[in-house]
Amino acid sequence: MKIAVLGAGAMGSIYGGHLSLHNEVYMIDKKADLVEKINADGLKLFENDTDVTYRPKALLSSEGLGEADLVILFVKSLFSEAALEENSHIIGKNTYVMTLQNGAGHEDILSEFVPKERIIIGTTEDNGAVLDFGYVRRGGKGKTNIGMIVPDSNGMLGKIKESFDSCGFDTHIYDNIQQLIWDKLFTNVSLSALTGVLQVPIGFIAADEYAWSMTVTLIKEALAVAKALGLEFDEQEIIERVRNTSISSPEGKTSIYADLKAGRRTEVNTISGAVVRAGEKTGVDVPTHRMIVNMVHAMEDRDRKETK
Repeated sequence: MKIAVLGAGAMGSIYGGHLSLHNEVYMIDKKADLVEKINADGLKLFENDTDVTYRPKALLSSEGLGEADLVILFVKSLFSEAALEENSHIIGKNTYVMTLQNGAGHEDILSEFVPKERIIIGTTEDNGAVLDFGYVRRGGKGKTNIGMIVPDSNGMLGKIKESFDSCGFDTHIYDNIQQLIWDKLFTNVSLSALTGVLQVPIGFIAADEYAWSMTVTLIKEALAVAKALGLEFDEQEIIERVRNTSISSPEGKTSIYADLKAGRRTEVNTISGAVVRAGEKTGVDVPTHRMIVNMVHAMEDRDRKETK
């Protein structure tokens, strides 16, 4: 397949590198030094205790690239719309667009560029960290879970699984991928959002009665929305899982925490904001999530104003 990976960060590098083994892969990124490094020396992944070099083609722009079979989004979700707009010329009448980004509701943005029949959503259990330009540590191989929001009439999911698995991934196809996406979302809309607003490590949440009370409220609101969407979860199992995550990561830092601490914009709109939008669609009120989204955006604005 001809694959364009938008974003050459940690996850874009892991997928772009491996997929280049048996596909025509182009990695699109705005960092000129990174693009130059990948083209000159290859993309290096530290995996299984050794360095492995892959040879995808890196580009600053996809201009003139032609239509891709598959476009994979690995930019931060707040840049998804801009990335798709800048690369819309590679999205043709047969192009599928895939997102494995954190959060939920990405299909709302993707549907502005391709019909629902060519949108693939999912989650990845892979993880990685950027060590240097063109050098990424793959933390461990996990499942790649994919599905579609409408029936897969062309059998594309099977083709993607075959291609991905041949390149070293463990790909699983789900008929109801939203169940899996929301299962992962509960931790993000509680722990990630709240540690960001409070600017505390993950372990603080379960240790503090007030923080934990807010967390349970956030989980219950999100569960009410999920139920209205036709998804079924065990409330106590979810609450206990989030609690154990907090206890087992006493000094852990979430992405929203790190972004707010560094004065960066966050992905809250596709995390807590996804619950708010789904609540509006289903008629379920989620006041605590709305407050969290407003607080995070207020903190983003405060940080930007403080740097002026």
